[in-house]
Amino acid sequence: MSDERPVLVLVSGLPGAGKTTYAKVLEQQLGAVRLCADDWLEELALDLWDEEAREQMEGLQWQVARRLLSLGVAIVIQWGTWSRAERDRIRDEARQLGARAELHHLDAPLDLLHQRVVARGREQLAIERGQLEQWQAMFEVPTEHEAALWDAFETVSTAAHER
Repeated sequence: MSDERPVLVLVSGLPGAGKTTYAKVLEQQLGAVRLCADDWLEELALDLWDEEAREQMEGLQWQVARRLLSLGVAIVIQWGTWSRAERDRIRDEARQLGARAELHHLDAPLDLLHQRVVARGREQLAIERGQLEQWQAMFEVPTEHEAALWDAFETVSTAAHER
């Protein structure tokens, strides 16, 4: 018997981990709505480095996501979600709406993250390797305990897909 509840898939990882590529595949597979703050910030010609704008955008996207989940629509969110507290909040709120909640953590080695962000050239101020090192230290990698709290959990090593 299949679970008929809508699904929220949270795609988590550092810049360059492959979140966008991965989330777009999930979007198609699930017939989901994909929400990415970077996409909306770029569309509005806003600075990707503007923390306040990013927080507002993610808040707006979460309002949209909650409404869509309540209507039975599958959602894929690709915000990075570096902290466990943020992931817990999103999971709990999705469940309050009757949705299943999945966490897909994308992982890649630092050298590959740096190669990818340089190659994509998305940011006006290029992300430097030192920044990635700092962010990697700040990122709360999901533990086994956290993974057990989700309806489904997956760690995806995106380095395995590189040639």
